[in-house]
Amino acid sequence: MNAFNRNLGFTQQETTMPLARTYLAGVFMWMFLAMALTAATAWLFASSPNLMTMLINPETGSMSIAGWIAMLAPLGLVLWMSAGFQRMSASTMVLVFITFSVLMGISMSFIFLAYTGASIAKTFLITSGMFGSMAVVGYTTKTDLTKFGSIMYMGLIGIIIASVVNMFMGSSTLDYIISFGGVLVFTGLTAYDVQKLKRIGSQITEENEMTRKFTIMGALTLYLDFINLFLFLLRIFGNRK
Repeated sequence: MNAFNRNLGFTQQETTMPLARTYLAGVFMWMFLAMALTAATAWLFASSPNLMTMLINPETGSMSIAGWIAMLAPLGLVLWMSAGFQRMSASTMVLVFITFSVLMGISMSFIFLAYTGASIAKTFLITSGMFGSMAVVGYTTKTDLTKFGSIMYMGLIGIIIASVVNMFMGSSTLDYIISFGGVLVFTGLTAYDVQKLKRIGSQITEENEMTRKFTIMGALTLYLDFINLFLFLLRIFGNRK
């Protein structure tokens, strides 16, 4: 096959480009599907008082056990997918990813209680524009963003530490700084992750079980970039009820 390709004048990279494009198309398809499931689930729960009472105790106003499960379970599923990548089948990973998307939708239904619908829609549009722009940058730039990505991950660790500290301090100023830092970090990570996924796609030589698993993990990566960027922007631009 390689000799046949050489005779036609194709390089190895050129012959795998269709597979690379197919891989990235699959990544974005699964990401958009997960976003749609999350949005639909969040709207369904937020618009149904009966469903919200499953998450919030109407007498005390605090979260119920089901509410805490909805908040914490997505993190557990992400860790499970990451740790079990080699052992999981592609079909199992798809099922876990869909479950994760629905649980994220349940947990994000709380934002409809805190922010106006108009500000949520406005922030979603801003996020989409920023995410799309940085995805194009990551795909088209010739600059290697590996070192840049390492800096962004260091910034992410700093944001996590600052967020934990601010849970005890309760400083609105620090919260504002964390929000701006989060926007910068996840904006940068979007470009870095798209370039990384493009590089992974360029190394794919055939569609198989491992390729499908890489597709789901890539979709999860971009999904998390989008959601975190949206939540940090919402803290800045969102109008509270």
